[in-house]
Amino acid sequence: MALADHLRELRNRVVKSVLAIVVITVIAAIYHQRIEDFLLQPLPRCTLETAGQYHGKCAQVSNIGLTAGFTWMLKVSLTAGVVATVPIWLYQVWAFVAPGLHRHEKKYAVVFMACGAPLFLAGVGVAILVLPTTVDVLISFTPNNTTPILPPEDYLDIATRMVLVFGLAFEFPLLLVMMNQVGMVTGKRLLGWWRGMVMGITVFAAFATPSADPVSMLTLAAPIWALYFIAVGIAMMNDRRKRRNNPDADLDDEEASHLDLTVQPVAGAETVQASSAPEASAPVPTAPREQMDDIT
Repeated sequence: MALADHLRELRNRVVKSVLAIVVITVIAAIYHQRIEDFLLQPLPRCTLETAGQYHGKCAQVSNIGLTAGFTWMLKVSLTAGVVATVPIWLYQVWAFVAPGLHRHEKKYAVVFMACGAPLFLAGVGVAILVLPTTVDVLISFTPNNTTPILPPEDYLDIATRMVLVFGLAFEFPLLLVMMNQVGMVTGKRLLGWWRGMVMGITVFAAFATPSADPVSMLTLAAPIWALYFIAVGIAMMNDRRKRRNNPDADLDDEEASHLDLTVQPVAGAETVQASSAPEASAPVPTAPREQMDDIT
């Protein structure tokens, strides 16, 4: 297609995705109170009367400002709209990209999308399980004789950050497998990086989790460790399959393949009978050697 046609196709895909998000956002705004109660459920809340009795174990959720409640409702509804329409806008992205892919590239893309969604949802589930522990640890740092007053926006930001970080972190092993599929890295090399990978995943988990407790860090790091080694195993099996189908699969682009230098016997040559025509026995004039050019 021409450039204008591509831009028109991109515009149509974006408009469809935005319309789907707007529709689900409006529906979520109607039921925003139920969604808010579900999001605030892991948060230990206390009232002014019981704040002194449960010091360091609960927080008071308060909207500060006249428009804070409206802003909180918009954030909750928009977040629900984006999350609920993930299949729709992912399909729009796929429908825009798919016509330009080869058959084997389409296969890899379909596998990536089919495995990427469950891994992302698994990361979201782990984040929801860890969220109460994270909140308890953060509240425990409250100074003495004080009660933390938590705006809902701050809590939503922490919860959204954890959900996105955990979900995207679970996609990392799938990225390694796809890099192996296209030949960018081998399974043997991935296995040789295991010390650096374990250390890097641990450092990433320490910085990615909002709290400083080791429970949240290990809850994020341990599944990624396991998924990393699973990805290494899949890559090594894929390399073994490539070697079985192609003996030169492990060679670099500039490395010469093995040459078979075995001498094969040559069949006996046939004698050519000279023609009896008189013109065949005439001598052929030859040019002096110094007059011959390269082509001659």
